[in-house]
Amino acid sequence: MARLAQTHGLTDVQQEILATVRDFVDKEIIPVATELEHRDEYPQQIVDGLKELGVFGLMIPEEYGGLGESLLTYALCVEEIARGWMSVSGIINTHFIVAYMLKQHGTQEQKDYFLPRMAAGETRGAFSMSEPALGSDVSAITSKAVKDGDEYVLNGQKMWLTNGGTSTLVAVLVRSDEGHPEGTAPHKSMTTFLVEKEPGFGEVRPGLTIPGKIDKMGYKGVDTTELIMDGLRIPANRVLGGTTGRGFYQMMDGVEVGRVNVAARGCGVAQRAFELGVQYAQQRHTFGKPIAQHQAIQFKLAEMATKVEAAHAMMVNAARKKDSGERNDLEAGMAKYLASEYCKEVVEDAFRIHGGYGFSKEYEIERLYREAPMLLIGEGTAEIQKMIIGRRLLEEYRFQG
Repeated sequence: MARLAQTHGLTDVQQEILATVRDFVDKEIIPVATELEHRDEYPQQIVDGLKELGVFGLMIPEEYGGLGESLLTYALCVEEIARGWMSVSGIINTHFIVAYMLKQHGTQEQKDYFLPRMAAGETRGAFSMSEPALGSDVSAITSKAVKDGDEYVLNGQKMWLTNGGTSTLVAVLVRSDEGHPEGTAPHKSMTTFLVEKEPGFGEVRPGLTIPGKIDKMGYKGVDTTELIMDGLRIPANRVLGGTTGRGFYQMMDGVEVGRVNVAARGCGVAQRAFELGVQYAQQRHTFGKPIAQHQAIQFKLAEMATKVEAAHAMMVNAARKKDSGERNDLEAGMAKYLASEYCKEVVEDAFRIHGGYGFSKEYEIERLYREAPMLLIGEGTAEIQKMIIGRRLLEEYRFQG
């Protein structure tokens, strides 16, 4: 039968890109992923390979040295990479969110300076919204920028920064009350700053410290960090778009791309869990026959495959809607919500199929079982997605009484 989660209507170029990425995943990622994950080791060789393939410039326009591909192409590549190891897809996700924000909102000088370096993978992007006491309430950001001549001075603590150590460019969202009178709505007094830094940990530039990696249950290999700003001076030409007060909208635009990415990751992890489950079910024998021939296991496999297909279809729809230039917060929210929930369920069913062996670190499903929960909270929790979906539905189906 055909492989699950096929995408119809792709161009020859898209199919060639996906075939190349899929081959790379099968040969270079899957064989080493579990070992690297258990050591919490950054996959430098894999990252170098992706740079050679041009993946870091996938959505960056050709005029800046990128491939100029669509969000759909990017999402399908992420799906393949997450199928190999979700942490690798996280390494490229924040890079692409920053590149997308620059492409959509940056000044011409900012695009000319950053995008060619990002396309080559020389400059690596990360973005930072969250703070220790923030959660999902972005309006409660307390990190602040104060104007001082031709510079801004930034102070505050940010949290959950993916690629915090390995990145060299961070898009940071902070409050900037300059030019915005007291009483201005919080989301209208936020600004995104483009902060360049050295890779590594400790003080990576004067006034900016990356303390070290946060120890996590899963999603290992990729570095997740805090970011501490203490008198960090940033020139005014590093305000994204050149005008303060637009940071919230810029970040939300980027997060829509990120939600499609998380949906794609959920699809990829679910696909791998299904592959592991259906393979094991045909190898493991009980009561004189493979467990795949027991009706209870066939029911599980049927449910798992259906969820993989449904999540993939919603993710593709959300990506295509964004590519069309239309508003896609409803579709992205639905795709992220469904794909992450289904991913958790498919992984758990594959875990159950493995029985006691699923609890062993020798089996790949153990790693997937620890990785899937991150998708339930990344780029907005399920509850946040439901709020977005509910509000948009009420806009579309407003009662005319």
